[in-house]
Amino acid sequence: MERTNLTFNDLPEVVARLLDEVMSLKSLLTEQHSVNHAKAVDTHVPMSVDEAAEYLGIPKGTLYMKLSDGSIPATKPGKRYCLYRDELDKWLESSRKNPVPLSDEELNESISSSHRRKPAQRNW
Repeated sequence: MERTNLTFNDLPEVVARLLDEVMSLKSLLTEQHSVNHAKAVDTHVPMSVDEAAEYLGIPKGTLYMKLSDGSIPATKPGKRYCLYRDELDKWLESSRKNPVPLSDEELNESISSSHRRKPAQRNW
């Protein structure tokens, strides 16, 4: 739209251009939406001990040892352990020697949760 002075006769042409632009934006948004939903895969998947050992790349004996002392997050509804992939990923990240830096919100939350305010002294 090069012209700034539009007349009533130019209205159909301008509306057609706007319609084309809106349709192209709509197709871009639907494409972007489908790409974003493709990435959002459910990682809260239950795993057996065999699958978890293969996923972590450690022997089953080591995994059972870490499960028994509670260093790896798992549930044991009966006789068998149930591990979740997202919890294992969080455990791997937290046990790194060089952890990934926290975002500003996560850092603020961790600092505020670790410090408590002292109650104000009341002089009666």
